[in-house]
Amino acid sequence: MAAKKTIKVEQTGSPIRREASQRQTLIGLGLNRIGRQADLPDTPATRGMIAKVRHLVRVVDAEGKSS
Repeated sequence: MAAKKTIKVEQTGSPIRREASQRQTLIGLGLNRIGRQADLPDTPATRGMIAKVRHLVRVVDAEGKSS
């Protein structure tokens, strides 16, 4: 069985003084405090959410890379 690919994302910036949609995106990713990390499925929807708040998060680890 193929392992599902995941991405580990960490919040590095504050959502204070950001648009409401960016704050909601962070909550949707499971992040709402600086330093919090979340393991997320590697899907196009998740990648799009990360791209929207790329200035507030960083990708710590991307597992499941094919050799």
